[in-house]
Amino acid sequence: MRKLIVVLHRAELGARLLAAPFRKALAAAGSTAVQVNLDDADVAPALRFGPGEPVTALVSIWTGGDPGDAVTAVAEAAGEPVPHAYRVTERVRLDPAAVPDGARADAFAQVALLRRPTSMTRDEYLEYWMVQHTPIAIRTQGTVCYIQNIVEEALTPSSPPIAGIVEEHFPMAALTDPHAFYGSHGDEAELRRRTSELMASVARFGADQGLDLVPTSRYSWTL
Repeated sequence: MRKLIVVLHRAELGARLLAAPFRKALAAAGSTAVQVNLDDADVAPALRFGPGEPVTALVSIWTGGDPGDAVTAVAEAAGEPVPHAYRVTERVRLDPAAVPDGARADAFAQVALLRRPTSMTRDEYLEYWMVQHTPIAIRTQGTVCYIQNIVEEALTPSSPPIAGIVEEHFPMAALTDPHAFYGSHGDEAELRRRTSELMASVARFGADQGLDLVPTSRYSWTL
């Protein structure tokens, strides 16, 4: 079973991607599950930035069929003829809370698209991200879910090179409250300590540069 992530950029995609016909098209293409992450009104107050074209949605697909067919189904539903799409290897470090099919997860799902610095080999980059950085990220933030997606290959010619896609869930209060984001419980000194430790680690593998940060609402279905 392959996992694919399709990165989209058109506005107002919720009605298209949350609709039943889209899921039927994915199922017909051999997909067994789908997850939709939308930058929507529920996460409007959150920070978003990046050097790339602004991301408005990401679609994760689990498929035993032809990846091209799944990507085509997403492209047609979104009205984006040549989306950015990747085959990834998933590593779930903190499980997401169980949610019924089609229900919005009660979380602020922050997604980051990561680029590997030229100063690091792929093996060096992945070792630092997987082994060194992950425990720091989890212990310095109010994270309730942490999912890493290692990019193995780009699936469309327009897809820019990225090394990984990470999805972190936080309480909804973290949209506007840094103490909720970092889990510092109102302690200003602890907030500064956690922020400093996290940012130092982020800089060690280049994630302080060239990163696209996307706040999202998360929905998922078994097909």
